Amino acid sequence: MEDKIRFAGRVLYLSRDPDCIRAQLAGEPVTLAQAMPLRDNVSTDEITPVTVMLSYDERLGRYPYVGLKAGDALPIGENVIRDGGFGITVAGKRYGKGSSRESSPLAELSAGIRLIVAESFERIYQQNCDNIGILTTTDFSILDRILAGEAIPIEAFLQGRDALTQQVIRSGGLLAYSKGAQWPRPRTNAAPAGQPRTLVEKIIERHLHPASQGARVGDGVFVEADWRFSHDYFTGMCAHLMHRAFGRPAPLYRPERIIAFQDHLVLAGQSIPHVRDGLLPGIANLVSGHTDFTRTYPVRAHGALPDASGSEGICHAMMTENYALPGEVVAGTDSHTPHSGALGCLAFGAGATELANSWVTGYVRCKVPETLRIEVDGQLRPGVTAKDIVLHLLQMESIRAGDAIGAVFEYGGSAVRAMSIDERATLTNMVAELGGFTGIVEPDERTVAFLKSRRDVDFVLEPWMRSDPGARYRAVIRIDGASIGPMVARPGDPGNGVPVDALDGAVPVDIAYGGSCTAGKREDFDCYHEVLKWGLDHGLRVAPRTKLFLQFGTMDVRRYCDEQGYLQVFEQAGATLIMPGCGACANCGPGQSEHASQTTISAINRNFPGRSGPGNVWLGSPYTVVASALAGRIATFDALRAEHA
Repeated sequence: MEDKIRFAGRVLYLSRDPDCIRAQLAGEPVTLAQAMPLRDNVSTDEITPVTVMLSYDERLGRYPYVGLKAGDALPIGENVIRDGGFGITVAGKRYGKGSSRESSPLAELSAGIRLIVAESFERIYQQNCDNIGILTTTDFSILDRILAGEAIPIEAFLQGRDALTQQVIRSGGLLAYSKGAQWPRPRTNAAPAGQPRTLVEKIIERHLHPASQGARVGDGVFVEADWRFSHDYFTGMCAHLMHRAFGRPAPLYRPERIIAFQDHLVLAGQSIPHVRDGLLPGIANLVSGHTDFTRTYPVRAHGALPDASGSEGICHAMMTENYALPGEVVAGTDSHTPHSGALGCLAFGAGATELANSWVTGYVRCKVPETLRIEVDGQLRPGVTAKDIVLHLLQMESIRAGDAIGAVFEYGGSAVRAMSIDERATLTNMVAELGGFTGIVEPDERTVAFLKSRRDVDFVLEPWMRSDPGARYRAVIRIDGASIGPMVARPGDPGNGVPVDALDGAVPVDIAYGGSCTAGKREDFDCYHEVLKWGLDHGLRVAPRTKLFLQFGTMDVRRYCDEQGYLQVFEQAGATLIMPGCGACANCGPGQSEHASQTTISAINRNFPGRSGPGNVWLGSPYTVVASALAGRIATFDALRAEHA
């Protein structure tokens, strides 16, 4: 990249005022002061909604920001960014939160955006920008210099970035950097020594690229990944980028440790917008890119069920049920990859360029992170779950302000130690919503028992698999588990948390949805069964105004429910059962809302605008979702029982 950069193109201020955005699209000059306040928390669901992610190349340039909500409006339409000559985007805090989809920065780049200025960025999003050559900065004074016609030194975009990231940015992207680098295998230390370390720091040290030995917190490094996985939304994009950089066929490193999951798109044929809007040919394009890769290379593949009713399982849950082990490194093309951190491994989401690079080199880039220690002590009240704890964390002002961005969430305390691996996985999975790098729980005898019962693996814990006394933490957050009641998050953002008891008035529910990687595990279905069995015993079924959807996370979970006798109870109660797949959680299957007037209570992990259809989505725990289905309004299981005592 040039030493000095002169930016062409107009500035687009993503204002909270839809009229301000419309004025810019109409060609009117607007200043930063006039655009204030800027939109905070612009998610990748808004930059590129799942319904436009139908290609894995430059054709995405038609779509940036078509899902952006300003007030109650969606002011940006197809092609207007590219046709409007915009080159710079400006926004507020936590830009690019949500999914790790590299489609979003690729859409911006393909539409002509070369620089994004924001108060803060989500880790994966900013790293994806680095990887493909979009520049980012939190220095708003650069805008004045650009508008004055000044050429900006590249150093201005390297401030505060670690040395490795600076090299990637200077190279114009990760793959350009990678082609000139050496990729020897790590020299694993028998046991980390020296100053006290966190568990994640120890795992990173054992997987470090030799050139990164001695790295400190904040340094960019390459770590060797034990497992690398993609799913059908991004396998084609990864392969496209890999072939463009390394040729075809590319020399894969340890292909038996690469897994491709067909899970996100398998239910598109039952998806309202995909069928209604003629999007299925685009879905077929993505699936073709995925299957072309799995047929060309000797990688592991988990596909659709023979009758096309679903998939073998959602990638995050499958990784935990079948592959990841304590102390390993797992990288995947999804922000919910930290799911496997419940086993005590380092699992994190990465963009398509990162995975493409890892397929060839075996290494994935990250930064040695700081760690937040989350201590949850005391006994949780009946009906309170890990989901309620996460929703409590999400509504904390420090988390909402982005203070946890890029940090490891290390969960501990007596309440966490008492949790099953399924519940721990909810804690680590939703670190994506908390803005963290990953989540992890120290492996213990519950971990060993899980691996034996689910996978018949006789795993032996090693002494190093824990954080050392005296390890450094960014902060320690202590929570009295007994003080937390059932929580929900109001529509629009997972951070809009409120105790159910504090709701002002009844909230009628049209759709109740239990499933997804976050809430499609065995223990989640134990909760669904407990509530619905109680309901049947008390003469209750799903309320006439409400539809209840229950979706299995994996086929293993469905087999478990069959063995436990749950399926008949679900059907008698009026639930619609759905085979595994991301489905409504990705706005791509049964359980979506059809109209903006509808209200959903969902056990999924995020409720950004448009996430599960045009209606309003509330988040809740498995208990709250199914109790609400019986009540026809948002309700806790305790409240429902009290009404029918």
